[in-house]
Amino acid sequence: MPSGIAREWLAVSGEISLPLLRAKGALPGPALAVTAGVHGDEFEGVRALFDFFNSLDTSALRGSVIAVPVANPPAHRACRRTSPVDGVNLARVFPGRDDGTVSEQIAAVLTREVIGKADFYLDLHSGGVRYAMPSMAGYAAFDPRGRAAAEAFGAPVIWGHPAIEPGRTISIALELGIPFLYCEAWGSGRIAPADLLMMRRGITNLLRHLGMLPGMPDIPAPPRVLSGAGNTDDGLAAGADGFLMLDVLLLDRVIAGQLLGRLVDLQGSTIETYAAPRSGTVALTHEMPVVARGDTLFLLADEE
Repeated sequence: MPSGIAREWLAVSGEISLPLLRAKGALPGPALAVTAGVHGDEFEGVRALFDFFNSLDTSALRGSVIAVPVANPPAHRACRRTSPVDGVNLARVFPGRDDGTVSEQIAAVLTREVIGKADFYLDLHSGGVRYAMPSMAGYAAFDPRGRAAAEAFGAPVIWGHPAIEPGRTISIALELGIPFLYCEAWGSGRIAPADLLMMRRGITNLLRHLGMLPGMPDIPAPPRVLSGAGNTDDGLAAGADGFLMLDVLLLDRVIAGQLLGRLVDLQGSTIETYAAPRSGTVALTHEMPVVARGDTLFLLADEE
Protein backbone atom coordinates (compact mmCIF):
# COMPACT_ATOMS: atom_id res chain seq x y z
CA MET A 1 0.00 0.00 0.00
CA PRO A 2 1.15 3.62 -0.50
CA SER A 3 1.93 5.72 2.56
CA GLY A 4 -1.14 6.48 4.66
CA ILE A 5 -3.64 4.64 6.84
CA ALA A 6 -5.82 1.69 5.85
CA ARG A 7 -8.71 0.18 7.84
CA GLU A 8 -9.34 -3.47 7.01
CA TRP A 9 -10.77 -6.74 8.37
CA LEU A 10 -8.75 -9.84 9.13
CA ALA A 11 -10.84 -12.98 8.66
CA VAL A 12 -10.70 -15.69 11.31
CA SER A 13 -13.60 -18.07 10.66
CA GLY A 14 -17.34 -17.98 10.22
CA GLU A 15 -18.62 -14.60 11.41
CA ILE A 16 -15.45 -13.72 13.32
CA SER A 17 -13.16 -11.06 11.81
CA LEU A 18 -10.66 -8.81 13.52
CA PRO A 19 -10.46 -5.04 12.89
CA LEU A 20 -7.07 -4.22 11.42
CA LEU A 21 -5.45 -0.77 11.22
CA ARG A 22 -2.37 -0.24 9.08
CA ALA A 23 -0.16 2.82 8.87
CA LYS A 24 2.59 2.94 6.27
CA GLY A 25 5.21 5.64 6.54
CA ALA A 26 6.67 7.69 3.75
CA LEU A 27 10.10 6.16 4.40
CA PRO A 28 11.20 2.54 4.97
CA GLY A 29 11.78 1.30 8.51
CA PRO A 30 10.78 -1.28 11.12
CA ALA A 31 7.34 -2.78 11.64
CA LEU A 32 5.59 -2.27 14.98
CA ALA A 33 2.63 -4.53 15.79
CA VAL A 34 0.15 -3.51 18.51
CA THR A 35 -2.83 -5.38 19.94
CA ALA A 36 -5.49 -4.37 22.43
CA GLY A 37 -8.65 -5.97 23.73
CA VAL A 38 -7.19 -9.45 24.13
CA HIS A 39 -9.41 -9.49 27.21
CA GLY A 40 -12.87 -8.21 26.41
CA ASP A 41 -13.30 -6.14 29.57
CA GLU A 42 -10.20 -3.99 28.94
CA PHE A 43 -10.93 -0.77 27.08
CA GLU A 44 -8.01 1.63 27.56
CA GLY A 45 -5.87 0.17 24.78
CA VAL A 46 -8.80 0.11 22.36
CA ARG A 47 -9.39 3.84 22.79
CA ALA A 48 -5.66 4.63 22.74
CA LEU A 49 -5.26 2.93 19.35
CA PHE A 50 -8.30 4.70 17.91
CA ASP A 51 -6.90 8.06 19.06
CA PHE A 52 -3.38 7.25 17.86
CA PHE A 53 -4.42 6.32 14.33
CA ASN A 54 -6.75 9.31 14.07
CA SER A 55 -3.87 11.68 14.87
CA LEU A 56 -0.88 9.98 13.20
CA ASP A 57 0.93 11.89 10.46
CA THR A 58 2.30 9.11 8.25
CA SER A 59 4.51 11.57 6.35
CA ALA A 60 6.74 11.63 9.45
CA LEU A 61 6.64 7.85 9.97
CA ARG A 62 9.45 5.47 9.04
CA GLY A 63 8.28 1.92 8.51
CA SER A 64 4.82 0.68 9.41
CA VAL A 65 2.41 0.13 12.30
CA ILE A 66 -0.10 -2.71 12.19
CA ALA A 67 -2.68 -2.80 14.98
CA VAL A 68 -5.67 -4.86 16.08
CA PRO A 69 -7.62 -2.65 18.51
CA VAL A 70 -10.15 -5.36 19.44
CA ALA A 71 -8.34 -8.70 19.39
CA ASN A 72 -11.19 -10.69 20.96
CA PRO A 73 -14.53 -9.52 19.48
CA PRO A 74 -16.74 -12.13 21.24
CA ALA A 75 -15.35 -11.24 24.67
CA HIS A 76 -15.41 -7.51 23.81
CA ARG A 77 -19.11 -7.59 22.94
CA ALA A 78 -19.83 -9.40 26.21
CA CYS A 79 -17.47 -7.15 28.26
CA ARG A 80 -15.89 -10.31 29.67
CA ARG A 81 -12.30 -11.36 30.32
CA THR A 82 -12.94 -14.73 28.67
CA SER A 83 -14.83 -15.57 25.50
CA PRO A 84 -18.54 -16.38 25.90
CA VAL A 85 -18.22 -18.67 22.87
CA ASP A 86 -15.73 -21.20 24.27
CA GLY A 87 -15.01 -19.97 27.81
CA VAL A 88 -11.32 -19.59 26.95
CA ASN A 89 -8.88 -16.90 28.10
CA LEU A 90 -7.31 -15.81 24.81
CA ALA A 91 -4.13 -14.75 26.62
CA ARG A 92 -3.40 -18.37 27.57
CA VAL A 93 -3.69 -20.20 24.22
CA PHE A 94 -1.02 -18.72 21.92
CA PRO A 95 0.16 -19.64 19.33
CA GLY A 96 -3.32 -21.09 18.82
CA ARG A 97 -4.65 -23.62 16.32
CA ASP A 98 -6.41 -23.16 13.01
CA ASP A 99 -8.59 -26.19 13.80
CA GLY A 100 -9.19 -25.27 17.45
CA THR A 101 -11.84 -23.34 19.33
CA VAL A 102 -12.75 -19.79 18.32
CA SER A 103 -10.20 -18.33 20.75
CA GLU A 104 -7.49 -20.70 19.50
CA GLN A 105 -8.28 -19.72 15.92
CA ILE A 106 -8.03 -16.02 16.82
CA ALA A 107 -4.66 -16.70 18.47
CA ALA A 108 -3.42 -18.52 15.37
CA VAL A 109 -4.38 -15.64 13.07
CA LEU A 110 -2.83 -13.03 15.38
CA THR A 111 0.37 -15.08 15.62
CA ARG A 112 0.69 -15.54 11.87
CA GLU A 113 -0.65 -12.25 10.49
CA VAL A 114 0.23 -9.68 13.16
CA ILE A 115 2.77 -10.63 15.83
CA GLY A 116 4.90 -12.77 13.53
CA LYS A 117 5.31 -9.93 11.03
CA ALA A 118 6.66 -7.42 13.54
CA ASP A 119 10.13 -6.17 14.40
CA PHE A 120 8.72 -5.06 17.77
CA TYR A 121 5.45 -6.01 19.48
CA LEU A 122 3.30 -4.10 22.00
CA ASP A 123 0.27 -5.58 23.78
CA LEU A 124 -2.08 -3.18 25.62
CA HIS A 125 -3.93 -4.48 28.70
CA SER A 126 -5.52 -3.25 31.92
CA GLY A 127 -7.08 -4.62 35.08
CA GLY A 128 -10.46 -5.01 33.39
CA VAL A 129 -13.67 -4.77 35.36
CA ARG A 130 -12.53 -6.84 38.35
CA TYR A 131 -8.88 -6.08 38.96
CA ALA A 132 -6.62 -3.09 39.48
CA MET A 133 -3.13 -3.18 38.01
CA PRO A 134 -0.39 -0.52 38.11
CA SER A 135 -0.22 1.82 35.15
CA MET A 136 2.92 0.23 33.76
CA ALA A 137 5.02 -1.26 30.99
CA GLY A 138 6.18 -4.87 31.43
CA TYR A 139 9.15 -6.55 29.77
CA ALA A 140 11.40 -9.61 29.81
CA ALA A 141 14.11 -8.87 32.38
CA PHE A 142 16.64 -10.96 30.45
CA ASP A 143 16.26 -8.90 27.24
CA PRO A 144 17.97 -5.48 27.39
CA ARG A 145 15.92 -4.38 24.38
CA GLY A 146 12.77 -4.75 26.49
CA ARG A 147 14.16 -2.82 29.45
CA ALA A 148 15.29 0.05 27.20
CA ALA A 149 11.89 0.17 25.49
CA ALA A 150 10.08 0.08 28.84
CA GLU A 151 12.09 3.03 30.11
CA ALA A 152 11.35 4.94 26.90
CA PHE A 153 7.61 4.16 27.08
CA GLY A 154 7.21 6.67 29.92
CA ALA A 155 4.88 4.72 32.25
CA PRO A 156 5.02 5.51 35.99
CA VAL A 157 5.89 1.85 36.71
CA ILE A 158 7.94 -0.71 34.77
CA TRP A 159 8.00 -4.42 35.63
CA GLY A 160 10.70 -6.85 34.57
CA HIS A 161 9.89 -10.57 34.50
CA PRO A 162 12.60 -13.23 34.83
CA ALA A 163 10.46 -15.68 32.84
CA ILE A 164 7.47 -15.49 30.51
CA GLU A 165 4.79 -18.15 30.94
CA PRO A 166 3.63 -20.03 27.83
CA GLY A 167 0.38 -19.25 26.04
CA ARG A 168 0.70 -15.46 26.09
CA THR A 169 0.90 -13.08 23.18
CA ILE A 170 4.30 -12.04 24.48
CA SER A 171 5.49 -15.63 24.92
CA ILE A 172 4.94 -16.28 21.22
CA ALA A 173 6.81 -13.05 20.43
CA LEU A 174 9.64 -14.31 22.61
CA GLU A 175 9.61 -17.66 20.81
CA LEU A 176 9.85 -15.86 17.47
CA GLY A 177 12.74 -13.69 18.67
CA ILE A 178 10.66 -10.47 18.55
CA PRO A 179 11.31 -7.93 21.34
CA PHE A 180 8.15 -6.79 23.12
CA LEU A 181 6.43 -4.74 25.77
CA TYR A 182 3.05 -5.13 27.35
CA CYS A 183 1.17 -2.37 29.07
CA GLU A 184 -1.23 -2.43 32.01
CA ALA A 185 -3.57 0.23 33.36
CA TRP A 186 -5.70 0.64 36.45
CA GLY A 187 -8.83 -0.89 34.94
CA SER A 188 -12.12 -1.12 36.87
CA GLY A 189 -14.13 -0.99 33.65
CA ARG A 190 -13.53 2.71 33.01
CA ILE A 191 -10.97 4.62 30.94
CA ALA A 192 -9.06 6.89 33.31
CA PRO A 193 -7.77 10.00 31.49
CA ALA A 194 -4.28 9.51 32.95
CA ASP A 195 -4.09 5.93 31.67
CA LEU A 196 -5.32 6.92 28.21
CA LEU A 197 -2.66 9.63 28.11
CA MET A 198 0.00 7.14 29.25
CA MET A 199 -0.85 4.70 26.45
CA ARG A 200 -1.14 7.31 23.72
CA ARG A 201 2.13 8.93 24.78
CA GLY A 202 3.71 5.50 25.23
CA ILE A 203 2.96 4.40 21.66
CA THR A 204 4.50 7.60 20.32
CA ASN A 205 7.47 7.26 22.69
CA LEU A 206 8.04 3.70 21.54
CA LEU A 207 8.01 4.79 17.89
CA ARG A 208 10.55 7.50 18.71
CA HIS A 209 12.68 4.97 20.59
CA LEU A 210 12.62 2.66 17.57
CA GLY A 211 13.58 5.50 15.22
CA MET A 212 10.20 5.37 13.49
CA LEU A 213 9.19 8.92 14.46
CA PRO A 214 11.47 11.93 14.92
CA GLY A 215 12.24 13.31 18.35
CA MET A 216 13.07 11.93 21.78
CA PRO A 217 10.65 10.06 24.06
CA ASP A 218 8.63 12.26 26.44
CA ILE A 219 9.26 10.71 29.87
CA PRO A 220 7.39 12.58 32.65
CA ALA A 221 9.34 11.10 35.60
CA PRO A 222 11.63 8.17 36.46
CA PRO A 223 9.52 5.04 36.97
CA ARG A 224 9.16 2.76 39.96
CA VAL A 225 10.77 -0.54 38.98
CA LEU A 226 9.09 -3.83 39.92
CA SER A 227 10.43 -7.33 39.38
CA GLY A 228 9.07 -10.84 39.68
CA ALA A 229 7.00 -13.39 37.80
CA GLY A 230 3.84 -11.33 37.44
CA ASN A 231 1.58 -14.29 36.70
CA THR A 232 -1.88 -13.08 37.75
CA ASP A 233 -3.03 -16.70 38.11
CA ASP A 234 -0.53 -17.33 40.93
CA GLY A 235 -1.53 -14.70 43.48
CA LEU A 236 -3.46 -15.12 46.73
CA ALA A 237 -6.82 -16.62 45.80
CA ALA A 238 -10.24 -16.72 47.46
CA GLY A 239 -11.12 -20.03 49.10
CA ALA A 240 -14.83 -19.23 49.11
CA ASP A 241 -17.45 -16.92 47.62
CA GLY A 242 -17.92 -13.67 49.49
CA PHE A 243 -17.51 -9.90 49.78
CA LEU A 244 -13.91 -8.64 49.81
CA MET A 245 -12.81 -5.96 52.27
CA LEU A 246 -9.44 -4.49 51.23
CA ASP A 247 -6.94 -3.25 53.80
CA VAL A 248 -4.26 -2.16 51.31
CA LEU A 249 -4.06 -0.10 48.16
CA LEU A 250 -2.40 -0.90 44.86
CA LEU A 251 1.38 -0.24 45.00
CA ASP A 252 1.45 -0.18 48.82
CA ARG A 253 4.65 -1.62 50.24
CA VAL A 254 3.83 -4.37 52.74
CA ILE A 255 5.74 -6.64 55.10
CA ALA A 256 5.37 -10.38 55.62
CA GLY A 257 2.29 -11.17 57.67
CA GLN A 258 0.61 -7.80 57.10
CA LEU A 259 -3.17 -7.98 56.66
CA LEU A 260 -4.12 -7.41 53.02
CA GLY A 261 -7.85 -7.92 53.35
CA ARG A 262 -10.64 -10.21 54.50
CA LEU A 263 -13.60 -11.97 52.99
CA VAL A 264 -17.01 -11.66 54.68
CA ASP A 265 -20.38 -13.31 54.17
CA LEU A 266 -23.71 -11.58 53.54
CA GLN A 267 -24.01 -10.78 57.25
CA GLY A 268 -20.56 -9.23 57.43
CA SER A 269 -18.96 -12.10 59.36
CA THR A 270 -15.37 -12.93 58.40
CA ILE A 271 -14.91 -16.06 56.30
CA GLU A 272 -11.20 -15.71 55.45
CA THR A 273 -8.35 -13.32 56.10
CA TYR A 274 -5.41 -12.72 53.76
CA ALA A 275 -1.91 -11.93 55.00
CA ALA A 276 1.09 -11.02 52.91
CA PRO A 277 3.17 -14.19 52.42
CA ARG A 278 6.33 -12.05 52.21
CA SER A 279 7.41 -8.45 52.02
CA GLY A 280 6.83 -6.75 48.68
CA THR A 281 4.74 -4.29 46.71
CA VAL A 282 1.03 -4.83 46.05
CA ALA A 283 0.89 -5.28 42.26
CA LEU A 284 -2.71 -6.49 41.82
CA THR A 285 -5.92 -6.16 43.81
CA HIS A 286 -9.38 -7.55 43.14
CA GLU A 287 -11.26 -4.26 43.08
CA MET A 288 -14.72 -5.71 42.51
CA PRO A 289 -15.86 -6.56 46.06
CA VAL A 290 -17.94 -9.58 45.04
CA VAL A 291 -15.58 -12.51 44.52
CA ALA A 292 -15.93 -16.19 43.70
CA ARG A 293 -13.94 -19.11 45.02
CA GLY A 294 -10.65 -19.33 43.11
CA ASP A 295 -10.50 -15.65 42.11
CA THR A 296 -7.06 -14.06 42.42
CA LEU A 297 -7.29 -11.35 45.07
CA PHE A 298 -3.74 -10.07 45.55
CA LEU A 299 -0.39 -10.33 43.81
CA LEU A 300 2.93 -9.13 45.22
CA ALA A 301 6.04 -8.05 43.34
CA ASP A 302 9.56 -7.10 44.38
CA GLU A 303 10.75 -3.53 43.91
CA GLU A 304 14.17 -2.16 43.04
